[in-house]
Amino acid sequence: MRAVRLHTFGPAENLVHETVADPVPGPGQVRVAVTAAGVHLVDAALRAGDPNGPYPLPELPTVPGREVAGTVDALGEGTDPRWLGRRVVAHLGAVPGGYAELAVTDAGRLHEIPDGVGDAEAIAMIGTGRTALGILSFTELGERDEKDVVIVTAAAGGVGSLLVQYARNAGATVVGLAGGPAKVRHVRALGADIALDYTAPDWTERARTELWGRSATVVLDGVGGDAARAAVGLLGPGGTHLVFGWSSRGTTGGGPLELTPEELSARSLTSRNVLGPAMLERFGGGQTGLRRLEELALSDAAAGTVVPAVQRFRLADAAAAHRALETRATTGKVVLVP
Repeated sequence: MRAVRLHTFGPAENLVHETVADPVPGPGQVRVAVTAAGVHLVDAALRAGDPNGPYPLPELPTVPGREVAGTVDALGEGTDPRWLGRRVVAHLGAVPGGYAELAVTDAGRLHEIPDGVGDAEAIAMIGTGRTALGILSFTELGERDEKDVVIVTAAAGGVGSLLVQYARNAGATVVGLAGGPAKVRHVRALGADIALDYTAPDWTERARTELWGRSATVVLDGVGGDAARAAVGLLGPGGTHLVFGWSSRGTTGGGPLELTPEELSARSLTSRNVLGPAMLERFGGGQTGLRRLEELALSDAAAGTVVPAVQRFRLADAAAAHRALETRATTGKVVLVP
């Protein structure tokens, strides 16, 4: 089969598209003929050799990637034969192997892809969709919750584009922030009431004008840095700042925004990082919580509640996908297609 392998930690160019042996499923496993594979910023951090991420650095050489969709084409010993031939999607967890034409995973990680949901869109929901739902569980947004004003940073990204839609579905006024005119147009098309370029020096003044003096109640922050600091400045007393990423890391004024106890107390704000075990505990904890979030996300896509945005790259162009993701030149979920 053809796969993308990493032989040496370093830049995106170290990702090599080459021929490797076909994987063989073990007991309780399946092999998936991959039609779409997800790309995540975590993949880029691991490729670079960053030891500070949620997963340990892999032994080299390795095939990166932890999200796959496709058709089950082989079964390991003891695996339910009903999986054979089914369209499935799976998050591979701590074991990589997704950037390939064939991938192996435990049958317990599989979800059958609902009718009407494309393989790439299923990839978007299995990872970013479950994250978006987990983030929203820390808010008090409900059906037709029209009192809320929600600011979404990185609103053109995979998670952010879903958060915009979920918040709109709840009836909140949504302010979507993105970098550059093209991304702002994308955010507006997603349904944001107000779409602004956070690289423009006057964006906060424009936000106040378009909100007619209303303060924000929630900031859903995937950027950090100066943009997050400015967004938090728009929160009213008692507002909430939820951190789910810091894509500005490595840039001037970038990195996760950490508010001091004095800042929080003076304005009665709440700020917390919502990634990790605390999110999963709200849905049963551990693998149970992850699976519950995945099921909910896929069912929302099947119902048309949200429409995940996807940007496709060829499997052979995995290096270009990594470069685009690291420079914030993508919109929606990045997916490799063999």
